[in-house]
Amino acid sequence: MLDMMHAPPSADQGGLPPLPARKGRGAAVNPPCRFDAETRAPFDDGWNTLGGELDALPPLPTTLTREAARSVISYNQSPDLGFDRAVNPYRGCEHGCVYCYARPTHAYLGLSPGLDFETRLLFKPDVAELLERELRRPGYVARPLALGSNTDPYQPVERTLKLTRAVLEVLERFGHPVSVVTKSAGVLRDLDLLRALAARRLVRVWLSVTTLDAALARRMEPRAATPARRLEAVAALATAGVPVGVLAAPMIPGLNDVELERILAAAAAAGAGSAGYVLLRLPLEIRQIFEDWLARHYPQRARHVLALVRETRAGALNDSRFGQRMSGTGAYADLLARRFARAARQHGLEAPAPLDCTSFAPPPLPVPPAAQMSLF
Repeated sequence: MLDMMHAPPSADQGGLPPLPARKGRGAAVNPPCRFDAETRAPFDDGWNTLGGELDALPPLPTTLTREAARSVISYNQSPDLGFDRAVNPYRGCEHGCVYCYARPTHAYLGLSPGLDFETRLLFKPDVAELLERELRRPGYVARPLALGSNTDPYQPVERTLKLTRAVLEVLERFGHPVSVVTKSAGVLRDLDLLRALAARRLVRVWLSVTTLDAALARRMEPRAATPARRLEAVAALATAGVPVGVLAAPMIPGLNDVELERILAAAAAAGAGSAGYVLLRLPLEIRQIFEDWLARHYPQRARHVLALVRETRAGALNDSRFGQRMSGTGAYADLLARRFARAARQHGLEAPAPLDCTSFAPPPLPVPPAAQMSLF
């Protein structure tokens, strides 16, 4: 049976036109899982097998699957990250950001990092209960916990599932510090909890603003909030007294890096106190997905963009070495770093103040009702 969903973009399709992009989705293809023993590609057998299907593809619905997790805190020892632990209520992300570094993690589920990543989501219904159990373990020492380090905690399904809110409620009760990263103005739905955490120096929120160009954002991050809405969320958080920063990430050479100074200026004007940036990363299947997306949406610029990426990655499209994977190397990467430092300094975007780790105190467990004594 023909399976167009798993057609790799680099496959030889016998002169066939490229498969059209799905409306509202970032990736246009489902590259095979790297652990699969075989791959599939569309093939026209001469009987117009692909006719009609190439003209218009129906929208792909989002499906949700419960994940039976045993634990929810994941730890890392990366020197490139500002945290050593994280919680992600969701696996996969409906925002569909084509460059998302979390895409390859879907392969561990036997799913494609392409369209599967943004349409076949897993959620942890008992994430709050499991988190509370782990925080109560003897010897647990509180350190800032990242919420949304892998997939966005405020992606569209959060409106109904409210798992991120449940996590924040646990952290607020335990006095545990947390850093939230999102592309969604939906973070404002939890402003009451964020304000309470901020009053105790227990929270910082980061809004990722990749571009100020609404048209580019719509192609690159199809289901995330518009850049204007993200900046409005920054302003609302700052007004409420919640420490907020902006991440200009990722910066894509030759595509959106020209906006770096404008993004930081807009962030400061909205009330952000801190900023950061990350250079585009293309590990594993993301390279294939991004190359395909670039050829579809910016064919005249694609070769130039990829050449600049290679210039920042020692001739390759990715460099996974610690200390270099986030910022790159070479003259172009060095210039980007200097541009960021100058713009941050100009707009008063300082390094964030540390969160308070001394307030952590597990609340007493509820006392169970006294058992009824038997008369016999």
